[in-house]
Amino acid sequence: MAQRTDEVMWEKAAGKRMKKGGAAPVVAALFLTAAIMGGGYAGLCAWAGSQTDFYPGEIVGGVDIGGLTVEQAAQVLAGSLPGRTISVAPLQEAEKEGWPAGTEDAVAVTLADLGYTAEQCPAIAQKRFDQQAATPFLSRGVQVLSALTGDQGDPLTAQDRDEEIFRRGVADLAEALALEPQNGGYEVLDDEILLTKEANGRSVSEDGLALLLDSAVSAGETEVRADCTTRKAEPLSIQEIYDAVSGEMENARYDHATGGILPEKGGASFDTASAQRTLNAAAPGETVSVPADIQEPEVTAEELEKVLFRDLLGECTTHVSGTAARVSNVKLASAAFDGTILNSGDIFSYNDTVGQRTEAKGYKPAPAYVQGETVDEIGGGVCQPSSTLYYACLLANLEITERYAHRYVPSYITRGMDATVSWGGPDYKFTNNTKYPLKIVAKYDKGYLTVQLWGTKDNDLSVKMTYDTISTTPFEEVEQLDPTLSPGQRQVKVTPYIGYRVKTYRNVFDGSGALVSSDVEDISDYKKRDRLVLVGPEKETSSEAGGTATGVPGTPLEPNPGVSGEEPSTPASGPAEVPKPSTPTPTPAPEPAPSTPAPAEPSTPEEPPAFVVIPPSQE
Repeated sequence: MAQRTDEVMWEKAAGKRMKKGGAAPVVAALFLTAAIMGGGYAGLCAWAGSQTDFYPGEIVGGVDIGGLTVEQAAQVLAGSLPGRTISVAPLQEAEKEGWPAGTEDAVAVTLADLGYTAEQCPAIAQKRFDQQAATPFLSRGVQVLSALTGDQGDPLTAQDRDEEIFRRGVADLAEALALEPQNGGYEVLDDEILLTKEANGRSVSEDGLALLLDSAVSAGETEVRADCTTRKAEPLSIQEIYDAVSGEMENARYDHATGGILPEKGGASFDTASAQRTLNAAAPGETVSVPADIQEPEVTAEELEKVLFRDLLGECTTHVSGTAARVSNVKLASAAFDGTILNSGDIFSYNDTVGQRTEAKGYKPAPAYVQGETVDEIGGGVCQPSSTLYYACLLANLEITERYAHRYVPSYITRGMDATVSWGGPDYKFTNNTKYPLKIVAKYDKGYLTVQLWGTKDNDLSVKMTYDTISTTPFEEVEQLDPTLSPGQRQVKVTPYIGYRVKTYRNVFDGSGALVSSDVEDISDYKKRDRLVLVGPEKETSSEAGGTATGVPGTPLEPNPGVSGEEPSTPASGPAEVPKPSTPTPTPAPEPAPSTPAPAEPSTPEEPPAFVVIPPSQE
């Protein structure tokens, strides 16, 4: 038993000695391995430090340049980096709805657009090699091993680009991504209205876009989305459109305020409820059609600028006679309407235009008719300009709105072609029934008054006025005893006028001279005025004295030194007897016009008519 115990104890002791002796090789092996690996790594580091090329597997900006020289790497980078693209799309969110279709598309930008140009590639390669060469000795092995194990490589940075090109590229990209808001609009066509629904716009921050692109280039991303700020567009208002286009059509017209031309305006009518439904269903920026009843203007501003006051439509010249005061009144009244411009459809009023004839305005007392008597009245003679204008309007084929004949036939114009006026009484009015503005020109020169109407002639028609004398009423001679006269003495107190009823015709001819129409223009009733003769009392005969009479019947008439023997040419303003208006009265049925104008008859036995009528020029 003791022997076995000793053997056991020996074996345990021997085992301990064996374990102590077996650890040394292991450690030695480890040290040897570490020495080998360290030597190998040192050798790797030494090899890496001796390289004149890029380490194998070296990647810059996603391009493998391993084993290449700097020059070779620069060429490879120049062939790959500049053309690489990044797709940038606007970020579409719920609150950014309302953009037109197709405007969410991405915009491609190249690295060259962002400053990573071919010219930058040699610097990029050189920079990376310099970094490789500057790596500490013991870190070179790690760098080599990292490249060999598939590391993503060295990303591009802001130091690798041309900053000026980058900023310009960012600005161009921001502009390309931006979108101007498109307000709702409309266009009126022949039988429809085109409605364009509003579309929102957007803007992109350049600073935010620069950060986004920096990150995308560094990470090698090819698709990114840019945040945008929505710019709201003004929506269409169907009611506002209706208010703007509905109503009566208006031609382009003269602007009295500026002397320019106001643009034309079309008239349109459409179903607003239906139009609103159609617009609601449209996509942003989409144009839809709405049926409409369209009235297009006949005269546009562009056309009117070329033809404004181009043609002489009508002209009349009358001789102005009488006292200096009467001539002055004629000149003053005609100057008051000289230069008057009427747009199409405007109505001219002589009284409204000339105004009240007062001494404050320079009008003077001149012979006029008041209640059939010849008296001096402020403004006597102002009917001659209105009559001259009336005849010019007839020759211009204008629409006569209001006209009254004189009480007695005037001597300065053809029968039936006159127009009497009086402040607070008769007025003369006509309407510009042409499509174009009309200008009145009045000129006085050396005893003659000329009124012209300038406008735009769009046809070859011309007018010739004629008249028929329906009836004649002769005057009578009435005697009145005047005790202030010598026995048997006779003196004319009131000169006579023959009465006439005259029918005037407006005869319209075409360019070839053919009669187009012949209509009754008006009927004028001129009163007669009797000759009033003052006579002295009969001389009493004395049979006792056996004397002879100093005045006998039949003695030649002597003028009354207290009464002017010259009759005025026209009734004046004032409380004259208002003749029956001719225009409001239904016009008699047209009668054929005489082939030639009726011969003029003297307005009084003493003075024949004196007038000149100049028709519009024929080209």
